[in-house]
Amino acid sequence: MSSPLYSREILRLAASLAGKKRLDSSNGSADLRSPTCGSRVIVDILLDTEGAVSACGIDARACALGQASAALVIGHVKGKSPAELLDASTAMRAFLAGERDAGDIWPGIEVFEAARAYPARHPSILLAFEAAAQAAHQAQDAMS
Repeated sequence: MSSPLYSREILRLAASLAGKKRLDSSNGSADLRSPTCGSRVIVDILLDTEGAVSACGIDARACALGQASAALVIGHVKGKSPAELLDASTAMRAFLAGERDAGDIWPGIEVFEAARAYPARHPSILLAFEAAAQAAHQAQDAMS
């Protein structure tokens, strides 16, 4: 019997990250590690002249949960502002803590519903969201 954490959808998302890579050129990058599990996610962000994400690269060396989270981030990050990414990161943390419902935080995050009961897994899931927010703010600062 498989773990409820590693559902077919989680594994599909994790596998979809194959072939994704970092950007050759970006105006913001963040490299984060989880001290709990050792997962590492590097996110590169390129903002357009309007301050929205125009490109995102990623290198996720994480468990299936961290890779699935990275796949969701990279799949829906284009067009988001740094403020929207920070809001999503904060909301994702609250969702995992059971403080709010999935609502409209980010497309597809309901796949992590079972992970809410496993706080030790939250840092890996949060890495991609936090790295994207940090990279976008660094990109915004670089453009100022």
